[in-house]
Amino acid sequence: MRDQPPPTRTRQSAQAPHPRQPAEPPAQEPTVQRGTAMPLLVVGISVLILLFLMTRLKLNGFAALLLVAIGVALVRGIPVADIPDVLSEGIGGQIGDTMLTIGLGAMVGRVMGDSGAAQRIAGKLLDAFGPRWVQVAMVVTSMLIGVTMFYEVAFIIIVPIAFTLVRVTGAKLLWVGLPMSIALSTMHSFLPPHPGPTAVAATFHASVGHTLFYGLFIAVPAGALIALVWPRLSFIRRMNPAVPKGLVSEREFADEEMPGLGWSLFVALFPVVLIAGAAVTDMATSGESPLLHFVAFIGSAPIALMLTLLLAIWAFGPRIGRSMADVSASCTSAAQAMAMILLVIGAGGAFKNVLVEGGISDYIKDATDSWSISPIVLAWLIAVILRVALGSATVAVVTASGVVLPLLAGSGVHPEIMVLAVSCGSIAFSHVNDPGFWLFKEYFNLSVIEAIKVRTTYTTVLAILGLGGVLALEWALDVLSL
Repeated sequence: MRDQPPPTRTRQSAQAPHPRQPAEPPAQEPTVQRGTAMPLLVVGISVLILLFLMTRLKLNGFAALLLVAIGVALVRGIPVADIPDVLSEGIGGQIGDTMLTIGLGAMVGRVMGDSGAAQRIAGKLLDAFGPRWVQVAMVVTSMLIGVTMFYEVAFIIIVPIAFTLVRVTGAKLLWVGLPMSIALSTMHSFLPPHPGPTAVAATFHASVGHTLFYGLFIAVPAGALIALVWPRLSFIRRMNPAVPKGLVSEREFADEEMPGLGWSLFVALFPVVLIAGAAVTDMATSGESPLLHFVAFIGSAPIALMLTLLLAIWAFGPRIGRSMADVSASCTSAAQAMAMILLVIGAGGAFKNVLVEGGISDYIKDATDSWSISPIVLAWLIAVILRVALGSATVAVVTASGVVLPLLAGSGVHPEIMVLAVSCGSIAFSHVNDPGFWLFKEYFNLSVIEAIKVRTTYTTVLAILGLGGVLALEWALDVLSL
């Protein structure tokens, strides 16, 4: 998931000082008091408690995440009066960032599914690649779309096609869907213009274009390898989750009932073109103009998906003889199915925000300042530690880049390589404090333990492969420059 940037200042009292009173000294401004417990120990214990609540006590994920977040806030010394605000900011930041994207995307997917458009695209993919190569079809599609699109946006657009392929072929959900998620995770975490790599590129004054070019040599082979290997592992093949109810049509359409391939692809690719076009325009141009502002506006994920939904309602509604009541019912069904998913994702954002406000990232930054190892490995390792502790990829990459920035000038390392090192580290160990983990879990209908077995392992291996690729790429660039 896209994460909120780290807070730039501590939380302040809402009451302003009297104008005649002297300002308080800076040392007395923060309201968050650091707890005495070791921060990483607090994180570890909180994760174990969360797993216990959800696996043994079968507590709802939304309630379990909020309870654990409150407990961590108390242990880390966040004032009791501030805890509701911390939780609200975390939920609001996460839901505000994802609700429009996920909600509109789910509606587009359901309208396409109920009209037969998703089945038409799935059928053509099967015709082109054959049932034996359905995973390759998902990897290729996901990588092409995922280069410029956020993980959750691309996920929401492609997942109806994956669900339809599962129903048409009779294959297991993870056999078809997991390669899609792995490919999208790789593109999102490794490459600009996604938020983490782009933020680090700005910190290191690296070329975004060169970072994207170099990163493709790592992301494509690493992502494709894990995407094709992971579903074949024995512990994953034993899992057989069902497609979640309400997110895809279960009807099988006859050929004459489905809309044409042209319209089906046009609607499916419409948001991709808008979002990708805005990203490419932003990288390729500088300055300001009304046209650039307009391109950025229609290329933002919520607006692009809103326009796509309107297009889908017309293209797969009255144009092909479906009533507006039928199309509205499809949208309502998608919204109902998304309600609990959004609540759980929001609670994951609250948990993440408590960890950030509790000073975990500051503790890790201070602890690693004196480490004397390769800047590339140090950048990757700090990003990994922060990712494990906070769940926030954005906080991980921003903090890690700040730690290693002073070392970059005299290291001789290419700044683009440092961007990739930090970005690769930020994908590791996705688990219960990562809101993206809950999106993955809910859409693939997995238990918490199953999601850890699948997602936490593949993200960690991707991070390790990424580090190996970064070190190899730095060596190759040094050799070519001799």
